[in-house]
Amino acid sequence: MADSEFTHIVIEGPIGVGKTTLARRLAESFGGEAVLEMPQDNPFLEKFYANPTANALPTQLSFLLQRVQQLQIFTQQDMFTPLRVVDFMLEKDRLFAELTLQAEELKLYEQVYSHLAGNPPAPDLVIYLQAPVDVLLDRIALRGIACEVHMDPAYLESLVAAYTHFFYHYEAAPLVIINAAEIDLAHGDADYLELLRQLRTIKKGRHYLNPLPF
Repeated sequence: MADSEFTHIVIEGPIGVGKTTLARRLAESFGGEAVLEMPQDNPFLEKFYANPTANALPTQLSFLLQRVQQLQIFTQQDMFTPLRVVDFMLEKDRLFAELTLQAEELKLYEQVYSHLAGNPPAPDLVIYLQAPVDVLLDRIALRGIACEVHMDPAYLESLVAAYTHFFYHYEAAPLVIINAAEIDLAHGDADYLELLRQLRTIKKGRHYLNPLPF
């Protein structure tokens, strides 16, 4: 079990990049709690992948409600949980909404978002996982979630671009950017231990985790 000065770490990145796996692993290493998205609990998600235009709004509102509810845990003081590792940030909900919703739907979504979101808890650290679209598609196919198998590559490309733009301008917390196509944090002990080593030295600013030389 490693020590950490952080109490709230966020793992972010596009679908299939490995957020949940890394969140679980960090939570275990730091003796903390993993707070994970539950896409399987969204009753509209399968319908969205089958017909995005018709099902984007209920899918997005369902995710928004779920994420807001999950983050309410940060309003509760718990001295026995020194660290939480979350595999999403609330702000990313708007990235998906802007990609999938029609203009009038987006106006309605923004009204709901402004009413529900309030001031989301600020993380102590954000880890942003990047990977090319072809790598993401391979990983999505490998994990075999039925509704994701036929995901439109153009949608994923747009999502990757939206994430890139968002984190290019992100300054709200210390940020670690990782090329998850070149670094194996799910199974590779060397890369993962290097990440833990770097996390102990991070105080502020933007950082990059590069592949270890062989």
